[in-house]
Amino acid sequence: MTHILDIKEIEKARDIVRDVALETPLQFNERLSMQYGAKVLLKREDLQPIRSFKLRGAYHKIHKLSKEECERGIVCASAGNHAQGVALACNKLGIQGTIFMPVPTPKQKLGQVRMFGGSFVEIKLVGDTFDDAYAAAQAFKDKTNSAFVHPFEDEDVVVGQATLALELIEQAKEPIDYILVPIGGGGLISGVLHVFKTLSPKTKVIGIEPSGAPAMQQSLEKGEITALDKIDPFVDGAAVRRVGDNAYVLCREYLDKMVLVSEGEICQSILTLYNKEAIVVEPAGAMSTAALDTVADEIKGKNVVCLICGGNNDITRMAEIKERALLEERLLHYFIVRFPQRAGALKEFVAEVLGVNDDITFFEYSKKNNRSNGPAVVGIEIKNPNDFEPLVERMKSKGFYGDYINNKPDLFQFLI
Repeated sequence: MTHILDIKEIEKARDIVRDVALETPLQFNERLSMQYGAKVLLKREDLQPIRSFKLRGAYHKIHKLSKEECERGIVCASAGNHAQGVALACNKLGIQGTIFMPVPTPKQKLGQVRMFGGSFVEIKLVGDTFDDAYAAAQAFKDKTNSAFVHPFEDEDVVVGQATLALELIEQAKEPIDYILVPIGGGGLISGVLHVFKTLSPKTKVIGIEPSGAPAMQQSLEKGEITALDKIDPFVDGAAVRRVGDNAYVLCREYLDKMVLVSEGEICQSILTLYNKEAIVVEPAGAMSTAALDTVADEIKGKNVVCLICGGNNDITRMAEIKERALLEERLLHYFIVRFPQRAGALKEFVAEVLGVNDDITFFEYSKKNNRSNGPAVVGIEIKNPNDFEPLVERMKSKGFYGDYINNKPDLFQFLI
């Protein structure tokens, strides 16, 4: 599949995908355009029935299965969005499916899979990551001879995802100079590259990964597919240990640039899109707008498309999203504070150490009767990053300072 696909094949897929997928809008975003001195457009795949582009590839693949394959049933592995696409396709086409998902999958996504699949799907929760679920799904396929619907390493799935890029080019009123594309396993970036390198070869295609799961970036740097030993699963729609073989080859040959965005930057983008435009995105869906800061200099005066690939965000995650965003902005800091074991120590800390705009967001303390000082873990939110150094100085001068935790991963992981 490393050859560039025939556009006519993608056009045929579009006719199939239209049974379930919407033609999502390509929207001009005034705020981002003014901020970056460019014409920034958002391709709103978060507005699909399953709130993700994954419906395109899943439905196209399942629609093309033979009658015999359909009768044996299908199986897939997914961190959420691919599962919803498979579930909807199973329900619409009347095919039984088994869907393996990681145990930490947000409840919102699990609920959506159940809703779209109805009686036609069974969900099995296995392991901590997509890769764990994938291994279990492969074992199930071998045992039952079910047809496997891969989320990205399948030509029919990629052709389905490519319909997004075809649609986008037809919607654009002016040539697209840059397109920013989130990368997980590689199905979406593969579809985009197939279309753009044929119909819009001058467009620079920029791939984006979360810094906690840089599987494609590591592979491109090392010149071979590299499986990551450890990933941060926070960006559940894009956190994979290993990218697809064909996606790697396509990116190696045709991708113009790779960009990593931190999980904190992604969280900032989630909150800003919600607060400014009332757009609800999941972490993977915010990656393209989060990457604009990194490419700000080169996109000035250009036409730029950001793919908003998914909007399945669980409201219960918002506290963590806000916390990660504050940490990224250097507005939330955790300390070990050593309180003298005497009456009035806490009052003194609040009155003489905290600034007028500082706020305690976390406090954990246990009195030790046999010590002169009792340690507490304290989280403090400040209003301006410049308030940090004076805060630390006041702690030290008053004898409260014990340690700073933000830059100590072994301790900090217990808080975030």
